[in-house]
Amino acid sequence: MTSDILAGSLIISLLHALLPNHWLPVMAIGRQQRWNLKQVTAVTLMAGAAHAGSTVIIGMLLAFLGWKFPTEWFNWLAPIMLIGMGIWFMYRHHTHHHFHLTNPEAHIPNIRSVILTLTLSMFLSPCLEIEAYFLLAGAQGWTTVLLLSGVYLGISVTGMVIWARLMYRGIQKFDWHKLEHSAGLITGATLVATGIASYFLH
Repeated sequence: MTSDILAGSLIISLLHALLPNHWLPVMAIGRQQRWNLKQVTAVTLMAGAAHAGSTVIIGMLLAFLGWKFPTEWFNWLAPIMLIGMGIWFMYRHHTHHHFHLTNPEAHIPNIRSVILTLTLSMFLSPCLEIEAYFLLAGAQGWTTVLLLSGVYLGISVTGMVIWARLMYRGIQKFDWHKLEHSAGLITGATLVATGIASYFLH
């Protein structure tokens, strides 16, 4: 069961890091403000860490619930949550919103307020698709929860920084719309598959 949880969370974390709406806002503002690569990297790291951090905080609370749930409840509740979220992500994959680097130039005078706003907005928008995994991990014990947290934090934040740096170096022609469109389906399918596996393998 632990391996299923970690495998599913690994896929979600990789997709999560790839999605442009997690790091492209930094690129858009960085372009307007003529930030160098070091500045873009630092701000992406801060915003990504805030986003992943709030996700893990909520996840820990869900893991505690998973730890406290009676076993007979957990055996059907967690799989239903995973499958339900998976279906929801597959349903709404075509309604996503994304950012463009072609926004009109705008002067933003206070760089600290810009960074604070970006970081706060990322903190207040946790990654919902990973949260059900924390509930599932809670029933397996806190070692699994910590492993899940480490996988999610490490891959998500590192991936965001890598993609922001690559974008800065000139991969703007990549078809990000197609990636976001496919990622919703892959995320949903991964959640559904994990939910089904957790039901039959508990």
